[in-house]
Amino acid sequence: MAVAAAAPRRVSVFPSAQELGPALAQLVAERAAGAGGRFSLGLSGGSLVGLLARELPPAAAAAAGPAAPARWLVAFCDERLVPPEHPESTAGAYEAQLLPRLPAPGPRVLALTPGLPPAAAADDYAAQLRQAFPGEEVPAFDLLVLGVGPDGHTCSLFPGHPLLQEKEKIVAAITDSPKPPPERITLTLPVLNAARMVVFVATGEGKAAVLKRILEGDEENPLPAARVRPRSGQLRWFLDEPAAKELTIPVEKHSVL
Repeated sequence: MAVAAAAPRRVSVFPSAQELGPALAQLVAERAAGAGGRFSLGLSGGSLVGLLARELPPAAAAAAGPAAPARWLVAFCDERLVPPEHPESTAGAYEAQLLPRLPAPGPRVLALTPGLPPAAAADDYAAQLRQAFPGEEVPAFDLLVLGVGPDGHTCSLFPGHPLLQEKEKIVAAITDSPKPPPERITLTLPVLNAARMVVFVATGEGKAAVLKRILEGDEENPLPAARVRPRSGQLRWFLDEPAAKELTIPVEKHSVL
């Protein structure tokens, strides 16, 4: 399956995750300031939670007017079907680590309704998104912050999984995730590719081989992260040097400030 044509990507490489974090927070703040009103932000979990919890509150505290967090709409790019207090809950992690540190009043947050089975949970979250993005057939986020797994998955879209072919649903259920827990919901590729900007964040040497495949490969059946190419938006990659060490394509190198 060929990847659809889209705007060119930009690959930024930082010496370490310590330098990458403030640059990512600054990008979020700049996109919020440029949104001109409500700022819609989709967040992934995993290591991104701790990174954003460290770096985003100072940038958000400096924002004012239309850029203030009170004007933000925050949603989650995927979620595990576990209680909010469970350590695997993306919403729970952000509620514990990031959201209390943002200036009050905080953003509006769309969260999974607890206790629903997978299909109903996906439908419920899709309904929340439709209410939050009225009149949009496919919600267009101002910014999505995505991670990438060592297997090339992003959100809960895994290599070879039938959900990669989903074209109608904006949120889909998955009950056989190869990475536990098995039951999840996820935004689908149509939503990821409708965003005004997508930024992937990857750090560590363990991501180097898969990033070479994603960013330099020309595969007949591309990995899930390689299928994210916003149709009319921008695509950014924020990497640290260990993650980027196998790349031979031109990149933007950032030095320690």
